[in-house]
Amino acid sequence: MPTDPNPNPNPDVNPRPARRPATDHAGREPVPDAAPVPDATPLPDATPVPDATPVPVVRAADAERVALAAGSAFHLLADGDGAATPPGGAFGANRLVLAEGADGARPHVHARSSELFYVLAGTAEFLLGDRPATVTAGDLVVVPPGLPHAFGAAPGHPADLLVVMTPAVERFGYFRHLGRIAAGLDTFDRLLPEQERYDVHFTDAGPWRRARSGGPR
Repeated sequence: MPTDPNPNPNPDVNPRPARRPATDHAGREPVPDAAPVPDATPLPDATPVPDATPVPVVRAADAERVALAAGSAFHLLADGDGAATPPGGAFGANRLVLAEGADGARPHVHARSSELFYVLAGTAEFLLGDRPATVTAGDLVVVPPGLPHAFGAAPGHPADLLVVMTPAVERFGYFRHLGRIAAGLDTFDRLLPEQERYDVHFTDAGPWRRARSGGPR
């Protein structure tokens, strides 16, 4: 009976495991044993969301329309006086549709709010400080507090703008006043005492008029 050339002197101890071959039959190094994947940490139970105040949805058909000259119009969406947003809320919003070449606003500045203009369609001209800019559909203009600005539809083009102010300021009354001016029912002079209330502070209109006429600013 043949004898084991390497007998295990201690049968209670496992024999030394065989070495892993340096390469497989194809000459490639073997892939090392994968490390065990630890159990994933369980996610904590989600905190239930309490019932919230219903979120306002302003339908296009329900937005108040304020007519301006030559077919232009404001569509009032959200205001800082509690219309569609809580008083002192995060933002106010309106849609302004301008007829071809129509002015949108003469030069003015906001002391407390930033104003954002997103061009939905058409082409608009802006005067930002002393810098003119022409914007088209998909462009965004952000006006920080303290920057004088004016805007209108570019000559030969209409413009459709989504306008957002943050933080919210009572503005619907301002837009309605502009509508009454356009209809000949009110005057610009009567709007001047309300500049602080609406955070609309008018500045020199000369540079805007010259920019619109193509003359030197």
